[in-house]
Order: sequence, then C-alpha cells, then structure tokens
Amino acid sequence: MNRILYTLLLLIFGLAGFAATAWAADGLISGTEFGAENEIIVKFSKAVDKAEAADPSHYIVFEESDPDIRLEISSVTVADNGKQAVLTFTDPLNSSKTHIVNVSGIGGVEQASSPVSKSYAGYLISVLISALLINNFVFTKYLGLCVFFGTSKRKETAKGMGVVFTIVIVVAVSMSWVLYQYALKPYHLDYLQIVVFIGLVSLTVQAVDTVLRKVNPVLFKSFGVYLVLVIANCVIIAVPLLMASNEYNYFETFMLSLGAGGGFLLALYLMSSVRERIELAKVPKSFKGLPIAFIVAGQFAMAFLGFSGLQLF
Repeated sequence: MNRILYTLLLLIFGLAGFAATAWAADGLISGTEFGAENEIIVKFSKAVDKAEAADPSHYIVFEESDPDIRLEISSVTVADNGKQAVLTFTDPLNSSKTHIVNVSGIGGVEQASSPVSKSYAGYLISVLISALLINNFVFTKYLGLCVFFGTSKRKETAKGMGVVFTIVIVVAVSMSWVLYQYALKPYHLDYLQIVVFIGLVSLTVQAVDTVLRKVNPVLFKSFGVYLVLVIANCVIIAVPLLMASNEYNYFETFMLSLGAGGGFLLALYLMSSVRERIELAKVPKSFKGLPIAFIVAGQFAMAFLGFSGLQLF
C-alpha cells in the first residue's frame, strides 16, 4: 500500500514538474513584434542573463510558411534590464508574413517559441492601401483601360463612374466571397470561378440599375449611363479572382474591394482633371485625343511606382 502511494506521489510530482517546465517555456517570451525593416523585438517575462541573450546561436527564426529556411541573424542587442532583445537580420524581413522565433538555452528554459506578426487591424489597412495606391489596378496592373479612357474626359463623369463602380465592386465581390466559400470550394467547383463571378457582377449591376430607377430617378439619370460600362470593366473580375487565389476572409475581401474601387475612382479623377486642362493647352494635332491621354496615363503610372515598397504597418 505504501509503495503504491509512493509511486502515485512520484507520478504527481513528476507531472507537476513537467507542467512547470512547459509553463516556463511558454512564459519566457511575453511578446514579440517587428521593429525596423530587418529587426524583431523579443520581450522576456523576466530578466535574463545578458550574455546568453546576446548570443545569436540561441535564436532560430523562420517564416511560418517556410520552416526549412532559417533567417540569418547578424547581431542581438539586449536591454540593460535584460527583459528585451532586438534581433537584427542580414536581410530585410517580409513583415506581411508571420515569423516564428524559437529561443533555447536562455533563462534556464530549454526551449520557447512565439509567433511574430503585424496587428490584424494594421494588416487590413495595408490591404486597403495596397489596392488603393501601391498596386493600383489602373496604373500598375493596366486593367480597365477602355472604361478608364472613355469616362475620364470630364470630372463629373469620372466621379459618377467611380462611385458607381465602387458600390458595384464591393457588393459583387462580397457575394462572390460567400458563394466561393460555401458553394464552389466545398464542392470542388473552383474551375467555375470566372463564369460564376461574371454572372454575379451582371446580377449586381442589374440590381443597382433597378433600385436606382425606382428609388431615385434623378440619381439614375446621372449614374445609370455608366452602369452598363461597369460590366465590361476587367478590374471587377480581377478582384474576386485575386480574393480566391489568396484565400482572403471576408474582412480582407471587403478591404480589397473597397481599395480597388477607391483606386479606380482616384485614377479617374486624376486623369479627368488633367484632360480638362489639356483641352485648353496647345497640343499638336497628331497628339490630340487618345495619344496625349496615353502619354499622361504613362506619366501617372510612373508616378505611382513611387509607392512601391510602401509599408505603413
């Protein structure tokens, strides 16, 4: 009987010791975040030995999607209180992806691990800014040019087309996401993406046309002319295809569609502002009309290249 109790006590204390070790491993790192373009900041829950924490060999860092590729650490700077270490890497980090930091042999802990990623709100805003400026569908991907050149002669026309396009793309892409996640994906019908998405765009345009015609005839007269052109805009089919290939959730899809619509509105308004001024300028006959418009669009495209690599979060 005593032997059984002794065995049970050993088992209990052994499990308690294992749990304490596991808790210590998980509790060593209290937080991680990206610093500069080639830095990761590791925060410890307790003061650690500075000499141990400053040794790069105690850290293993890799992107979550590529665990076999270890990122090279050039130096480690430890705070005076021993509760923070800044890992500096040889090459810039892709902060849009989640990284994993493994720490071993520090603070008496055999191994501890923690993910490093951007805040989700910041990520959503970066998706919006990317579609709006960095990867503008008109000036960097050259999509929707036929509608772009056809409706950018006047500011009023450009604003009307831009607003209607933004409304339609947000509604159509939201419907596309629902149908893709709950119908196409579960039943392995991904090959029908293009057909289904085009049908949803046409359905949305027709719905907006009917609603405007009944609810606000004045608004319909000013916007209704541009609704038919929205169906022919290839941007509106590129966005749901991009959503499907990147496996975005609904919030990411919404920000992507809003950024794409806002980017198209911005492109139209900028172009129409310049084209109204060009009509008053002395332009050679051979360059009047579309030729000078293409030249201006090319200059805008070069200007938007300045947003490449922009990261706000």
